[in-house]
Amino acid sequence: MMPVEKTLILCDFDGTASPVDVGNLLLDRFTGDGWEEIDRDYCAGRIGSREAYKKIAPLFRGTRTNMLEYVLTVATLDSDFAVFYRLCRQNGIDVKIVSDGLDFYIEALLLKHCLTQVEYHANCAVFEEDNRVSFEFPGASEDCGRCGNCKRAILERCRPAYNRIIYIGDSYSDICPAKNADLVFAKTLLYAKHSSNGNHCIYFENFPDIIKSLHDRGVLT
Repeated sequence: MMPVEKTLILCDFDGTASPVDVGNLLLDRFTGDGWEEIDRDYCAGRIGSREAYKKIAPLFRGTRTNMLEYVLTVATLDSDFAVFYRLCRQNGIDVKIVSDGLDFYIEALLLKHCLTQVEYHANCAVFEEDNRVSFEFPGASEDCGRCGNCKRAILERCRPAYNRIIYIGDSYSDICPAKNADLVFAKTLLYAKHSSNGNHCIYFENFPDIIKSLHDRGVLT
């Protein structure tokens, strides 16, 4: 008997599973002047996200309660993400969220949409006294040391258990792992960067686009 082919989908969170960048919304609301310059350095590639988080930490002020109230007011999951996730699971496809954002808002939004069973990997926000917030990076890799959460390392750890790994993303932290995926769905910056380097990827606007493409390829039935 032929072995059953196993597929894994790794999906970015900010700008992908969530249609907005929740992390940036939090920085706009709970950080004083100065974070925009740090963000420019990150976007220009002068620093990685781990260094950016460390520089942002002294500027970031707020309680977990206040930040969660704000997140649940201004952010949500993509309206079709739950349908996409459940359809994948019905087809025996594993889906994991990989994010260079923060754990507490991902957890809150998954809970709000009754998707607590979704496995996710992210950086950790630590709420301290005097409204201070620090960051921990359990998914960091010392190979290059740039990202807080190394999505490529997650992909490679999963590789032995799967015949095919599909990646879905939109931004800077998705460029590196997308190079190692078997199939890439990309939009905005990831699409521009990945395709300009001569790599094949499929442009998408929303999760129905991905569902249709996976149907056409026989990945979903």
